[in-house]
Amino acid sequence: RQFGVPIERHRDRRSAARLRRLVQPFILRRLKTDPEVISDLPEKLETREFCRLTSEQIELYESCVKMMLGEVDRTDGIRRRGVVLTALVRLKQICDHPALVGNAFSGDDAEPDDVPTDAEAHRSGKCIRLLELLEEVIASGERALVFTQFRRMGVILASMISRAFDRDALLLHGGTPQGQRQAMIDRFQAADGTAPVFVLSLKAGGVGLNLTAATHVFHF
Repeated sequence: RQFGVPIERHRDRRSAARLRRLVQPFILRRLKTDPEVISDLPEKLETREFCRLTSEQIELYESCVKMMLGEVDRTDGIRRRGVVLTALVRLKQICDHPALVGNAFSGDDAEPDDVPTDAEAHRSGKCIRLLELLEEVIASGERALVFTQFRRMGVILASMISRAFDRDALLLHGGTPQGQRQAMIDRFQAADGTAPVFVLSLKAGGVGLNLTAATHVFHF
């Protein structure tokens, strides 16, 4: 009543300033733009990797495009928009791994239980390249974060990475209990190297995490 409605709904600057004065003594916040933070951080290096689709991915991709164009011709209005958006998500899933579209389409919040945890890396150009890059990271004794849009892809990646390197790959998604979440963070931050790769869904890993042990971040 005193702060939420005036600030969020009415953009009341006086209420915002009063709230800031009240909480400022109790909040310590640093921004990446602060001079003392910038001096602590090494320079960020970004690279974009280009991966070839496998023959299986090419076939699925072309089939999906043809199916979408056929449905677009038979629909109009908001339904046509829905057909296109659904197809775009399917195409992104095909580029990640064919196992994601093995069953009926399901979104990011789908239960991951139906995902094959033994999906082979050689079926996906992106998976092949990711494992090559992770091999260099692990061989150097460093640690990495791997972000993925799809929770089901996270299940595949964690299993794939564990099998490839005989190390535990941690997995955090929206359904991870808070206690288990903190335990995984603590383990990743530890210096024992038993879990050098942390796979995270974008929704669950986008905010509220402090994973300073990572030297590499992959946006899968």
